[in-house]
Amino acid sequence: MNRVALARYDPAVSNVQALNRRRFLQSVAKTGAASALMSFSPLRAATTTQHVEKVIVVTFGGGARDEETFAPEGQQYIPHLVGELIPQATFFTQVVNRGILGHYVATASLATGCYETFNNFAPVSPANPTIFEYYRRDRHRRASDAWVIAPSNGFNHIGESGHRIYGKGLGATVVLPKQLLEVANGNRGADYEHLLRDNYESIVQLPSDGEHVISVHDLAELMQLSMTDFLAHARMIASPDELSLYIAQHLMQKIAPSFMWITLHDIDIAHSGAFSLYTNAIQRSDRICADLWQSIQNNPEYKGKTALFILPDFGRDGDTDAGGNGFQHHRTGDALSRTTWIIALGPGIRENITADRPVESIDLVPTLAALLQCNARFAQGHLLHEVL
Repeated sequence: MNRVALARYDPAVSNVQALNRRRFLQSVAKTGAASALMSFSPLRAATTTQHVEKVIVVTFGGGARDEETFAPEGQQYIPHLVGELIPQATFFTQVVNRGILGHYVATASLATGCYETFNNFAPVSPANPTIFEYYRRDRHRRASDAWVIAPSNGFNHIGESGHRIYGKGLGATVVLPKQLLEVANGNRGADYEHLLRDNYESIVQLPSDGEHVISVHDLAELMQLSMTDFLAHARMIASPDELSLYIAQHLMQKIAPSFMWITLHDIDIAHSGAFSLYTNAIQRSDRICADLWQSIQNNPEYKGKTALFILPDFGRDGDTDAGGNGFQHHRTGDALSRTTWIIALGPGIRENITADRPVESIDLVPTLAALLQCNARFAQGHLLHEVL
């Protein structure tokens, strides 16, 4: 754990950021772009009798600051989140990540409900059981019912932990679209160079560890995926996250799994220092989330049965901190880089509600476990009772 970074965290700043998010959204409501948001009250019980049968989680690898999202000057970049999804959702304005601010280790913490402490760039499995393992073991589900669509080769161990009770054979099926694309194209990376950049933080490319990855042929067969169609679609898109959306929509149509976890990573191009590329990636992520929600509504296997959770893994540095680099990095460990948000929507989840109380990113797993009817017995987070 980065003790120096944690020491910089100021809960008062985090609380102000949460209240600002509420105020920003209320200002949108007054213009008619979204309906008026209500505070959460346990007395406002959901009136629907529908219940969740499927869950989809979308995480943003490389969070976006409020200046480029919820603040008045940033709302132009997230019109779908602000105008379409949040009015249908419970919105948590103060979600604190107290762990290591690296994308793989932070995503692993989100998936285990424990703050993982391994080297972010190491090819290792999480130490604690993942939500995928809890779900598959307790519900006796096959690997084809739990999927992770991950942005880079560094995520190939995210599907299952090294825990002695869970671990091998009980995790999610992991799809690495970039790796799938490169192998399907005969390793001629230059043909799809704009889609294959694997790490925006470092020029060092770690070797791919094939231990947790099934063969491309077997994976394509399991997914019922035409590699010809996959390559043709890749030629028409601009980013790796659009490739991940294609895989997710394909799985929904062909297999209809009950649990999918999708990590978007385009926003992390901020590390290049190009502000326009960073804001373009925010807009793209916003559109992908809306497209995914629309796919849920258009698919009878998912409509009225599916909960969608959207959240960043963590934030980014502010402009005024001499120890950071503004939008470009997430190095300071202060409240701006640690305080994020969660959007939760679906059957039985209250609409048009904000929850300002401080919660933690590791609270996601116990909440997902409650919805998926499994026991996250080793998770350290707490239930987000607002969505249950």
